[in-house]
Amino acid sequence: MKLDVKQMKSLSLAYMGDAIYEVYVREHLLKSGQVKPNNLHQSAITFVSGKAQAKVILHWLDIGILSDEEAKVVARGRNAKSGSTPKNISVQTYRYSTAFEALIGYHYLDENEDRLEELLRKAVNFIEGRSE
Repeated sequence: MKLDVKQMKSLSLAYMGDAIYEVYVREHLLKSGQVKPNNLHQSAITFVSGKAQAKVILHWLDIGILSDEEAKVVARGRNAKSGSTPKNISVQTYRYSTAFEALIGYHYLDENEDRLEELLRKAVNFIEGRSE
């Protein structure tokens, strides 16, 4: 049974998106030849931190690569009230990182595999300084 992701709460989408992005980044790091566990963890943080995720989504909004539907998902994710407050980042940055995770979760749960892969690749390339 396929989920109706348009009806799901943004924080549920972000919950899934966080996990999917984390796995993608870990696989990317292993494929790039990094094998020391401490190095892997430190490298992963550069991709999965709230600051990094917020930078990615703000870049995408700035260059206009998101569809109208994706922009709506991002807006919903950004406006979601989590009930918890971030420790190391501003509330605004936290909300944009949640928006990023919601978008990833949306595509994963809606089984939009091609677009999901494209966005994950673009996110990693952007953080690595390879503009996309």
